[in-house]
Amino acid sequence: MKTFLRAAQTNTFVTGALLVLLGSVLVSTKAILVKLAYQYDIGMIALLSLRMLFSLPVFVLIAYRSWNRQKGKLEGLTRKDWFKIALIGVMGYYLASMFDFLGLQYITAGLERLILFVYPTLVVLIVAFAGKKPIPGFQVKALLLTYLGILLAFLENVLNNSSENILLGTVLVFGCALFYALYIVGSSYYVAKTGSWLFTSIAMIAASGAVFLHQLTAGDQALGQFDWQVYALALTMSIIATILPTFMISEGIRLVGASNAAIIGSVGPISTIILAYIFLGEQLGWIQIVGTGLVVAGVLAISLQKTT
Repeated sequence: MKTFLRAAQTNTFVTGALLVLLGSVLVSTKAILVKLAYQYDIGMIALLSLRMLFSLPVFVLIAYRSWNRQKGKLEGLTRKDWFKIALIGVMGYYLASMFDFLGLQYITAGLERLILFVYPTLVVLIVAFAGKKPIPGFQVKALLLTYLGILLAFLENVLNNSSENILLGTVLVFGCALFYALYIVGSSYYVAKTGSWLFTSIAMIAASGAVFLHQLTAGDQALGQFDWQVYALALTMSIIATILPTFMISEGIRLVGASNAAIIGSVGPISTIILAYIFLGEQLGWIQIVGTGLVVAGVLAISLQKTT
Protein backbone atom coordinates (compact mmCIF):
# COMPACT_ATOMS: atom_id res chain seq x y z
CA MET A 1 0.00 0.00 0.00
CA LYS A 2 2.82 2.42 0.92
CA THR A 3 4.58 1.61 -2.34
CA PHE A 4 1.39 2.38 -4.26
CA LEU A 5 0.96 5.73 -2.47
CA ARG A 6 4.58 6.70 -3.14
CA ALA A 7 4.15 5.82 -6.81
CA ALA A 8 0.94 7.85 -6.99
CA GLN A 9 2.64 10.85 -5.38
CA THR A 10 5.56 10.52 -7.79
CA ASN A 11 3.25 10.35 -10.78
CA THR A 12 1.34 13.40 -9.54
CA PHE A 13 4.53 15.40 -9.16
CA VAL A 14 5.83 14.35 -12.56
CA THR A 15 2.51 15.27 -14.16
CA GLY A 16 2.51 18.69 -12.49
CA ALA A 17 6.15 19.32 -13.37
CA LEU A 18 5.53 18.45 -17.01
CA LEU A 19 2.48 20.75 -17.11
CA VAL A 20 4.48 23.70 -15.73
CA LEU A 21 7.43 22.96 -18.00
CA LEU A 22 5.38 22.63 -21.17
CA GLY A 23 3.18 25.59 -20.21
CA SER A 24 6.24 27.79 -19.68
CA VAL A 25 7.66 26.78 -23.06
CA LEU A 26 4.32 27.46 -24.76
CA VAL A 27 4.10 30.93 -23.16
CA SER A 28 7.57 31.67 -24.50
CA THR A 29 6.33 31.20 -28.07
CA LYS A 30 4.14 34.32 -27.88
CA ALA A 31 6.92 36.78 -28.63
CA ILE A 32 8.08 34.63 -31.56
CA LEU A 33 4.58 34.52 -33.04
CA VAL A 34 4.10 38.28 -32.59
CA LYS A 35 7.40 38.97 -34.34
CA LEU A 36 6.47 36.65 -37.21
CA ALA A 37 3.04 38.29 -37.57
CA TYR A 38 4.58 41.77 -37.73
CA GLN A 39 6.31 40.72 -40.95
CA TYR A 40 2.88 40.88 -42.64
CA ASP A 41 2.26 44.58 -41.97
CA ILE A 42 -0.29 44.18 -39.18
CA GLY A 43 -0.58 46.75 -36.41
CA MET A 44 -0.51 46.14 -32.68
CA ILE A 45 -4.21 46.54 -31.93
CA ALA A 46 -5.35 44.48 -34.92
CA LEU A 47 -3.06 41.59 -33.94
CA LEU A 48 -4.13 41.80 -30.31
CA SER A 49 -7.79 41.84 -31.42
CA LEU A 50 -7.32 38.67 -33.49
CA ARG A 51 -5.61 36.96 -30.56
CA MET A 52 -8.51 37.81 -28.26
CA LEU A 53 -11.14 37.00 -30.89
CA PHE A 54 -9.86 33.45 -31.26
CA SER A 55 -9.39 32.99 -27.49
CA LEU A 56 -12.69 34.46 -26.31
CA PRO A 57 -15.07 31.53 -27.07
CA VAL A 58 -12.96 29.15 -24.99
CA PHE A 59 -12.85 31.48 -21.99
CA VAL A 60 -16.59 32.16 -22.23
CA LEU A 61 -17.27 28.40 -22.19
CA ILE A 62 -14.94 27.84 -19.23
CA ALA A 63 -16.48 30.77 -17.34
CA TYR A 64 -19.99 29.40 -17.96
CA ARG A 65 -19.13 25.89 -16.74
CA SER A 66 -17.15 27.16 -13.74
CA TRP A 67 -19.97 29.51 -12.77
CA ASN A 68 -22.55 26.70 -12.80
CA ARG A 69 -20.33 24.40 -10.77
CA GLN A 70 -19.80 26.82 -7.88
CA LYS A 71 -22.84 29.09 -7.76
CA GLY A 72 -23.19 28.71 -4.01
CA LYS A 73 -19.58 29.70 -3.42
CA LEU A 74 -20.02 32.91 -5.40
CA GLU A 75 -23.08 34.28 -3.58
CA GLY A 76 -20.95 36.45 -1.29
CA LEU A 77 -19.50 38.42 -4.20
CA THR A 78 -21.20 41.72 -5.00
CA ARG A 79 -21.48 43.63 -8.28
CA LYS A 80 -18.65 45.81 -7.03
CA ASP A 81 -16.49 42.72 -6.62
CA TRP A 82 -17.20 41.56 -10.18
CA PHE A 83 -16.44 45.05 -11.46
CA LYS A 84 -13.09 44.94 -9.66
CA ILE A 85 -12.33 41.52 -11.15
CA ALA A 86 -13.11 42.87 -14.62
CA LEU A 87 -10.92 45.91 -13.97
CA ILE A 88 -8.05 43.70 -12.82
CA GLY A 89 -8.48 41.65 -16.00
CA VAL A 90 -8.36 44.76 -18.19
CA MET A 91 -5.14 45.78 -16.48
CA GLY A 92 -3.51 42.36 -16.73
CA TYR A 93 -4.58 41.23 -20.20
CA TYR A 94 -5.39 44.43 -22.12
CA LEU A 95 -2.98 47.09 -20.87
CA ALA A 96 -0.15 44.63 -20.24
CA SER A 97 -0.63 42.94 -23.62
CA MET A 98 -0.83 46.28 -25.44
CA PHE A 99 2.47 47.46 -23.92
CA ASP A 100 4.03 44.08 -24.71
CA PHE A 101 2.93 44.03 -28.36
CA LEU A 102 4.08 47.64 -28.82
CA GLY A 103 7.46 46.91 -27.26
CA LEU A 104 8.04 43.91 -29.51
CA GLN A 105 8.10 46.28 -32.47
CA TYR A 106 11.43 47.61 -31.20
CA ILE A 107 13.30 44.91 -29.26
CA THR A 108 14.20 41.25 -29.71
CA ALA A 109 11.99 38.43 -28.49
CA GLY A 110 14.78 37.25 -26.17
CA LEU A 111 15.10 40.61 -24.42
CA GLU A 112 11.30 40.91 -24.19
CA ARG A 113 10.93 37.59 -22.37
CA LEU A 114 13.77 38.44 -20.03
CA ILE A 115 12.15 41.74 -19.05
CA LEU A 116 8.73 40.12 -18.54
CA PHE A 117 10.32 37.46 -16.35
CA VAL A 118 11.07 40.07 -13.66
CA TYR A 119 7.41 40.58 -12.72
CA PRO A 120 7.79 38.67 -9.40
CA THR A 121 10.34 41.29 -8.32
CA LEU A 122 7.81 44.01 -9.15
CA VAL A 123 5.21 42.19 -7.06
CA VAL A 124 7.61 42.35 -4.11
CA LEU A 125 8.15 46.08 -4.62
CA ILE A 126 4.42 46.82 -5.01
CA VAL A 127 3.48 44.86 -1.88
CA ALA A 128 6.25 46.53 0.13
CA PHE A 129 5.23 50.00 -1.10
CA ALA A 130 1.50 49.43 -0.51
CA GLY A 131 2.11 48.01 2.96
CA LYS A 132 4.76 50.63 3.78
CA LYS A 133 7.08 47.82 4.87
CA PRO A 134 10.86 47.69 4.39
CA ILE A 135 12.20 45.13 1.92
CA PRO A 136 14.36 42.47 3.66
CA GLY A 137 18.07 42.57 2.88
CA PHE A 138 17.98 39.21 1.11
CA GLN A 139 15.32 40.46 -1.30
CA VAL A 140 17.22 43.71 -1.92
CA LYS A 141 20.25 41.69 -3.04
CA ALA A 142 18.05 39.53 -5.29
CA LEU A 143 16.46 42.65 -6.79
CA LEU A 144 19.85 44.21 -7.51
CA LEU A 145 21.01 40.97 -9.11
CA THR A 146 17.93 40.82 -11.31
CA TYR A 147 18.12 44.38 -12.58
CA LEU A 148 21.85 44.13 -13.16
CA GLY A 149 21.05 41.20 -15.45
CA ILE A 150 18.44 43.26 -17.31
CA LEU A 151 20.97 46.08 -17.71
CA LEU A 152 23.55 43.71 -19.20
CA ALA A 153 21.03 42.21 -21.62
CA PHE A 154 19.90 45.71 -22.61
CA LEU A 155 23.49 46.87 -23.22
CA GLU A 156 24.20 43.88 -25.44
CA ASN A 157 21.13 44.68 -27.52
CA VAL A 158 22.24 48.32 -27.82
CA LEU A 159 25.68 47.23 -29.00
CA ASN A 160 24.39 44.70 -31.53
CA ASN A 161 21.29 46.48 -32.84
CA SER A 162 21.18 49.64 -34.93
CA SER A 163 17.59 50.48 -33.95
CA GLU A 164 17.19 53.80 -32.18
CA ASN A 165 14.08 52.61 -30.34
CA ILE A 166 15.54 49.88 -28.12
CA LEU A 167 15.11 52.05 -25.03
CA LEU A 168 11.48 52.77 -25.97
CA GLY A 169 10.80 49.07 -26.54
CA THR A 170 12.45 48.17 -23.23
CA VAL A 171 10.37 50.74 -21.33
CA LEU A 172 7.16 49.53 -23.00
CA VAL A 173 7.79 45.87 -22.16
CA PHE A 174 8.77 46.84 -18.62
CA GLY A 175 5.41 48.62 -18.46
CA CYS A 176 3.81 45.32 -19.46
CA ALA A 177 5.64 43.55 -16.61
CA LEU A 178 4.47 46.27 -14.20
CA PHE A 179 0.81 45.97 -15.23
CA TYR A 180 1.01 42.18 -14.98
CA ALA A 181 2.53 42.47 -11.51
CA LEU A 182 -0.37 44.75 -10.51
CA TYR A 183 -2.72 42.10 -11.93
CA ILE A 184 -1.08 39.42 -9.77
CA VAL A 185 -1.33 41.58 -6.64
CA GLY A 186 -4.94 42.51 -7.40
CA SER A 187 -5.99 38.95 -8.19
CA SER A 188 -4.59 37.41 -5.00
CA TYR A 189 -7.73 38.27 -3.00
CA TYR A 190 -10.35 37.18 -5.54
CA VAL A 191 -8.78 33.95 -6.83
CA ALA A 192 -9.40 32.34 -3.45
CA LYS A 193 -13.09 33.27 -3.70
CA THR A 194 -13.76 32.35 -7.35
CA GLY A 195 -11.16 29.72 -8.18
CA SER A 196 -8.36 30.33 -10.67
CA TRP A 197 -10.23 29.05 -13.74
CA LEU A 198 -13.28 31.28 -13.30
CA PHE A 199 -11.21 34.30 -12.29
CA THR A 200 -8.88 33.95 -15.29
CA SER A 201 -11.80 33.47 -17.67
CA ILE A 202 -13.68 36.53 -16.39
CA ALA A 203 -10.47 38.57 -16.54
CA MET A 204 -9.85 37.50 -20.14
CA ILE A 205 -13.45 38.23 -21.17
CA ALA A 206 -13.23 41.74 -19.70
CA ALA A 207 -9.87 42.35 -21.36
CA SER A 208 -11.25 41.13 -24.68
CA GLY A 209 -14.05 43.69 -24.43
CA ALA A 210 -11.49 46.46 -23.86
CA VAL A 211 -9.42 45.28 -26.83
CA PHE A 212 -12.43 45.16 -29.15
CA LEU A 213 -13.52 48.64 -28.03
CA HIS A 214 -10.03 49.91 -28.79
CA GLN A 215 -10.15 48.29 -32.22
CA LEU A 216 -13.57 49.78 -33.02
CA THR A 217 -12.72 53.31 -31.89
CA ALA A 218 -9.05 53.69 -32.78
CA GLY A 219 -8.06 50.76 -34.99
CA ASP A 220 -6.97 51.74 -38.50
CA GLN A 221 -6.94 48.22 -39.99
CA ALA A 222 -9.99 46.06 -40.72
CA LEU A 223 -9.65 42.58 -39.24
CA GLY A 224 -10.58 40.89 -42.52
CA GLN A 225 -7.87 42.36 -44.74
CA PHE A 226 -4.79 40.29 -43.91
CA ASP A 227 -3.01 37.35 -45.53
CA TRP A 228 -3.97 33.89 -44.32
CA GLN A 229 -0.62 33.57 -42.51
CA VAL A 230 -1.66 36.32 -40.10
CA TYR A 231 -4.80 34.45 -39.08
CA ALA A 232 -2.85 31.22 -38.73
CA LEU A 233 -0.31 32.92 -36.47
CA ALA A 234 -3.04 34.65 -34.42
CA LEU A 235 -4.92 31.36 -33.99
CA THR A 236 -1.72 29.60 -32.97
CA MET A 237 -1.00 32.41 -30.51
CA SER A 238 -4.48 32.08 -29.03
CA ILE A 239 -4.27 28.31 -28.54
CA ILE A 240 -0.59 27.59 -28.00
CA ALA A 241 0.56 30.76 -26.24
CA THR A 242 -2.62 31.81 -24.40
CA ILE A 243 -5.30 29.21 -23.67
CA LEU A 244 -3.26 26.04 -23.11
CA PRO A 245 -0.45 27.49 -20.95
CA THR A 246 -2.86 29.55 -18.83
CA PHE A 247 -4.56 26.43 -17.51
CA MET A 248 -1.58 24.06 -17.71
CA ILE A 249 0.52 26.26 -15.43
CA SER A 250 -2.41 26.81 -13.06
CA GLU A 251 -2.98 23.05 -12.73
CA GLY A 252 0.75 22.38 -12.51
CA ILE A 253 1.12 24.81 -9.59
CA ARG A 254 -1.72 23.00 -7.82
CA LEU A 255 0.09 19.66 -8.21
CA VAL A 256 3.71 20.61 -7.44
CA GLY A 257 3.40 23.82 -5.41
CA ALA A 258 4.49 27.36 -6.12
CA SER A 259 8.16 26.85 -5.19
CA ASN A 260 8.71 23.93 -7.53
CA ALA A 261 6.72 25.69 -10.25
CA ALA A 262 8.98 28.75 -9.91
CA ILE A 263 12.07 26.61 -10.47
CA ILE A 264 10.59 24.76 -13.45
CA GLY A 265 9.13 27.95 -14.95
CA SER A 266 12.58 29.55 -15.10
CA VAL A 267 13.00 27.71 -18.41
CA GLY A 268 10.81 30.44 -20.01
CA PRO A 269 13.47 33.03 -20.93
CA ILE A 270 15.87 30.31 -22.07
CA SER A 271 13.30 28.66 -24.33
CA THR A 272 12.40 32.05 -25.85
CA ILE A 273 16.06 32.72 -26.64
CA ILE A 274 16.40 29.31 -28.30
CA LEU A 275 13.19 29.70 -30.30
CA ALA A 276 14.15 33.25 -31.32
CA TYR A 277 17.46 31.92 -32.63
CA ILE A 278 15.73 29.16 -34.61
CA PHE A 279 12.76 31.07 -36.05
CA LEU A 280 13.90 34.70 -36.06
CA GLY A 281 17.65 34.40 -36.45
CA GLU A 282 18.28 36.42 -33.27
CA GLN A 283 21.84 36.17 -32.01
CA LEU A 284 22.89 35.79 -28.38
CA GLY A 285 26.21 37.12 -27.09
CA TRP A 286 28.05 36.31 -23.89
CA ILE A 287 26.94 39.54 -22.19
CA GLN A 288 23.26 38.61 -22.59
CA ILE A 289 24.02 35.05 -21.47
CA VAL A 290 25.48 36.43 -18.23
CA GLY A 291 22.55 38.85 -17.91
CA THR A 292 20.05 36.03 -18.43
CA GLY A 293 21.74 33.98 -15.72
CA LEU A 294 21.61 36.89 -13.27
CA VAL A 295 17.93 37.58 -14.00
CA VAL A 296 16.94 33.92 -13.60
CA ALA A 297 18.93 33.64 -10.36
CA GLY A 298 17.45 36.84 -8.92
CA VAL A 299 13.86 36.01 -9.83
CA LEU A 300 14.20 32.46 -8.51
CA ALA A 301 15.57 33.79 -5.22
CA ILE A 302 12.60 36.18 -4.90
CA SER A 303 10.02 33.55 -5.91
CA LEU A 304 11.35 30.83 -3.64
CA GLN A 305 11.65 33.22 -0.71
CA LYS A 306 7.98 34.22 -1.13
CA THR A 307 6.79 30.61 -1.13
CA THR A 308 8.75 29.32 1.85
